[in-house]
Amino acid sequence: MSAARLATALPSHIVRIAMDTVTEPFWQAAKQRQLVVPKCGDCGTFRLPPTPFCPECQSTSVDWPQLSGRATVYSFAVVHGYPGLPELTLVPAVVELPDAPGARLVTNVIGVEPENVRIGMELTVDFHPITDGWLLPVFRVAADADAEKE
Repeated sequence: MSAARLATALPSHIVRIAMDTVTEPFWQAAKQRQLVVPKCGDCGTFRLPPTPFCPECQSTSVDWPQLSGRATVYSFAVVHGYPGLPELTLVPAVVELPDAPGARLVTNVIGVEPENVRIGMELTVDFHPITDGWLLPVFRVAADADAEKE
């Protein structure tokens, strides 16, 4: 399979982030190649996307624990082509984060043949450069998941 058919992320210049005080810790950590998620400082509920208060107890107390970077595919799609980039193949996915029970992240799976992506597939985080020096968390097939297929 040629590299042109591997799932990739959007070109760096296309992706821009909107940040506010609620989401800034996520983006600052990503810039340091760390994956963090908000966790209620009172009841311990993980929440994504970040919100100013906990959906369970309405507390505004929040911690930002660093995660291992492991994930599993919860849901995905395969997108062939993007406006002006017909050769691009994207695999947008919702991933579950085992270090943050109940939290799911919308992302892209990259560096894999799209037909090999499966629900439950184990992934590991990587970071893709985007505009203004920021990094976007994306996921690749975990090395040990590759070994299991052989």
